Amino acid sequence: MGEKGRFVLPPDFRKAVRDSGQGERVLCLAKHPRWKCLIGFGLGRVSEFEAELDREERIALERNQDYDRELRANQLYGFARVPFDDSGRFVLPERYFKLGGIDSAAFFQGGGKSFTIWNPAELAKMGAGWEDAQEACAELAAQAQNGKGRK
Repeated sequence: MGEKGRFVLPPDFRKAVRDSGQGERVLCLAKHPRWKCLIGFGLGRVSEFEAELDREERIALERNQDYDRELRANQLYGFARVPFDDSGRFVLPERYFKLGGIDSAAFFQGGGKSFTIWNPAELAKMGAGWEDAQEACAELAAQAQNGKGRK
């Protein structure tokens, strides 16, 4: 993290977000619905939300489970639009420090339609299945500590 809550969106993530948003440099951010981290995506994903709500509702009905479509829609559409510059620099909105458990460092994980942004300490608490991400995060932190990379 730089001054005033500034972070840098890594190049691969920057390209995916820009491509999804038809060239717009806008990072969409929200609290992840299950984990103590943030979810990031490009503007293009928004057009998929209604189909996602339909699919989730259908699955819940098939499983005879309750589904609150209004709550889920509010979660999906409640994201922040955060501009970033050509170098990927963006300012994390204040509420996401608390909601995502983010402090002075952030680890970007994943790809595809969305990705997650973690406080390394929160990622370290995750159980089985997260070992590769945890090791990649630890490796980047060690490189940053030695001045060979960025956080």
